[in-house]
Amino acid sequence: MNDIWKGEALADLRVDGKRLWDALMELAQIGATEKGGVKRLALTDLDRQGRDLVVGWGKAAGMSITIDQIGNVFMRRDGTDNTLPPVVTGSHIDTQPTGGKFDGNYGVLAGLGVVRTLNDRGIRTRAPIEVAFWTNEEGSRFVPVMMGSGVFCGAFTLEHAYAARDTEGKSVGEELERIGYKGTQVPGDHPIGAYFETHIEQGPVLEDADKVIGVVPAVMGLSWYDCTVGGMEAHAGPTPMHLRRDAMQVAARIIPEVVAIANRYPPYGRGTVGMMQVFPNSRNVIPGQVKFSIDLRNVSDELLNTMHEEMVAFVARTAAETGLEIKLERVSYYPPCPFHPDVVGAVRNATARLGYSTMDVVSGAGHDAIYAARLAPSGMIFVPCKDGISHNEIEDAKPEHLEAGCNVLLHAMLERAGVA
Repeated sequence: MNDIWKGEALADLRVDGKRLWDALMELAQIGATEKGGVKRLALTDLDRQGRDLVVGWGKAAGMSITIDQIGNVFMRRDGTDNTLPPVVTGSHIDTQPTGGKFDGNYGVLAGLGVVRTLNDRGIRTRAPIEVAFWTNEEGSRFVPVMMGSGVFCGAFTLEHAYAARDTEGKSVGEELERIGYKGTQVPGDHPIGAYFETHIEQGPVLEDADKVIGVVPAVMGLSWYDCTVGGMEAHAGPTPMHLRRDAMQVAARIIPEVVAIANRYPPYGRGTVGMMQVFPNSRNVIPGQVKFSIDLRNVSDELLNTMHEEMVAFVARTAAETGLEIKLERVSYYPPCPFHPDVVGAVRNATARLGYSTMDVVSGAGHDAIYAARLAPSGMIFVPCKDGISHNEIEDAKPEHLEAGCNVLLHAMLERAGVA
């Protein structure tokens, strides 16, 4: 472990958990819903209010503010050697339409908690420390998802992002201008030495295992498909079973195979059918067409490609055996994202130093850290959330777990930034 811990009594350094909790609760009031959640969609007036609040906290903590052209915000605490690239942490503050208090928000305010703690103790770091929040991570108002970090790393162009429109026809470019967060820095022209993202798990694994900290070595890759089975509509009464071209019954053969493929490649194989459209969707008509989604995930390209090939082969066999036309179209693909061993190691070291119970948790959800990892060594820290529920107004987490994750972030960032 880094020798900075041998000098000043940094091993006893802890964040103020109550201050972190109070900040989360104050931010949650902007867009608060009757059910206790938050609706603060990207680039709305509520998003502007949330941004203003967090930027105000950053300024009060002595941080300088930089905003890039896609609205990503970087709040900087100088180091003693500002020629070094900053050690960055962050997440997002936009929410789902029925979102919670912690998804994204925790990662931003945990970073602020780190800075406030260093200020309290008068600790200077060699490299600068920055807290970032990225534009439109959720993708619930504008597509694509993880827009700000995606533009930052060059996954898609600024022009493409500016042109995206919501259901009312308002564009990203127009809305950034309107709320006053269309900055001047070119996305990507902002150095990052290392990137950490602290997040509620958004799944049930940590809570089920009774562990406090999830060390995240990787994020699963995913393949999304639209599968369309074409049959023939006919009357449910007069048509004998052996003469039917029933699209639903053929779809019903494919759907269990999605789950079976996932189960063949544990522990990180995932297979989900979450959407189905039936035509003509009438009680006494044999379905003539069924269109449904397929979502396959795993932690390595090799396994994900194997799952893809098995899915394609099964669909082809089913079409040949039934005589029905089946179209399988891959509509999205994100490769698995392994995080950098040095950053993952810093999280492991911090967790061990602080004595928290821990386990490795591969993320099944997308995060801005995926795009940050294209430009800098990156990693994530997970803490449990109640019943694994997220993207929901009842999303909840224990204050002591949030404090623990922030303590791990503090120690991990210090290891990377160095103490002056």
